[in-house]
Amino acid sequence: MKLDMGNAWSEATAMISANRELVAIIAGIFVFLPTIVLAVIAPEAATGPTEVNQNDPMATMQAFYAQNGIWLFVIAIINAIGSLALFALFADNRPTVGDAITTGIKTLLPYLAAQILLILALSILLGIPVGLAVAAGGSAAGVLVGIVAFVALVYVMIKFSLLAPAMIIGGILNPVRALRASWNATKGNSLRLLLFYFLLGIAVVVVAMVFGLVTGLFVAMLGTGAVAVMLGGALNGLVSAVWAVVIVAVLSATYRQLTGPSTQSVTETFE
Repeated sequence: MKLDMGNAWSEATAMISANRELVAIIAGIFVFLPTIVLAVIAPEAATGPTEVNQNDPMATMQAFYAQNGIWLFVIAIINAIGSLALFALFADNRPTVGDAITTGIKTLLPYLAAQILLILALSILLGIPVGLAVAAGGSAAGVLVGIVAFVALVYVMIKFSLLAPAMIIGGILNPVRALRASWNATKGNSLRLLLFYFLLGIAVVVVAMVFGLVTGLFVAMLGTGAVAVMLGGALNGLVSAVWAVVIVAVLSATYRQLTGPSTQSVTETFE
């Protein structure tokens, strides 16, 4: 089945509208509030390094993650549960908020396992060739192989972009089977998906830049006090929450379109 980007976007917005109250609750709990808390307890973790050592930028990043890594990890886990719960809201069984969160928690470990498998495979299949090219042919060969590896990485990420909906909406909790399901679902649509994601990314970046410019000026007027920190965190949390909801809805609609209606949906149709 060929992806219809217009229909996918229309279905995504329709799903958000139909579940807006439940979506707002989960996005608020797992994305909006954690962003505010992070801005208050670890401001540098929320904004990134404030000063970069131009002579040794790697040392700056190492110090940053040594100091803030635990907070970033905790927030990433909370965000992951929230995203998986949002996917559950867009499933056919119409769960409650509690059911969706429970599904997100149950799916977290299989989802992380699939991500780890993917990272390990990419490190071996793409990282090793780049390293060998640098060792054998110098930096020029490394750059050339690196470009090829980057193109391959983009392709692979597109192929596995439907991993989460395959696990939640498709009900495939086995990490290997879920990865295979995402690969099969995207078959014949890789370029369409690349264009779809690219256009969506541009739209989000433009809106975020305009929103950030307007709100940034307002926050700057408040100085660097606690109120400014909390307001800045709230605004960042709002953008992050909206972005998370849109991404989940788009991926859910895309998965539904490429895989067809679920068995449960078909059964309900003829009941």
